[in-house]
Amino acid sequence: MSIDARSGSLVNVSVSHSSFAPAIRVAAVALAVLLTAAAAQVSWPLPFTPVPFVLTPLVVLLSGAALGSRLGAVAQIVYLLAGAVGLPVFAPSAQLPPGALRFMGPTGGYLLAYPVAAFLTGYLAERGWDRRYWSSVAAMLFGLAVIFTGGVSWLAAMVTRSLGDAITLGLRWFILLDVLKVLVAAAILPQTWRLVGRR
Repeated sequence: MSIDARSGSLVNVSVSHSSFAPAIRVAAVALAVLLTAAAAQVSWPLPFTPVPFVLTPLVVLLSGAALGSRLGAVAQIVYLLAGAVGLPVFAPSAQLPPGALRFMGPTGGYLLAYPVAAFLTGYLAERGWDRRYWSSVAAMLFGLAVIFTGGVSWLAAMVTRSLGDAITLGLRWFILLDVLKVLVAAAILPQTWRLVGRR
């Protein structure tokens, strides 16, 4: 018996066991939400920008690649809903607004881009981009580009009123470290699939 990690369904099992598939999908989404929330707690405020440095994008991209487009996007939507209702899942901050008001703050664009980034990374992974290192890197970089596009665009529209200033505040100080994180994270997927014997 084996598990399709992306769809959450059981493969090569009798029909009587098919009822477990929804539970597996729910558990996978819940785990991705918890990991995203945990990553958000690793946060470093920076004095020269209202955007803190967090590990969340890394988990967003990995969850999309591991769960696939639909479940990856659902996990991030659930994460955003949890934060909107006041659960402490967003990065802790004395400056950023709490709950649903966080979406109106300087980091709102990054947050709202998470489901799209997870969907895109998962979509590419479903087409085999997660099987080799450099294609995994490319899939995650596309997802990272979605996050930065959402974040910088939001900063330009709602905070700085200038695209150049938004790029300085929301991209310049983060892009190198985030790309380095992608280079490390992309090595996880091909090795993981080989370890579990995925075909």
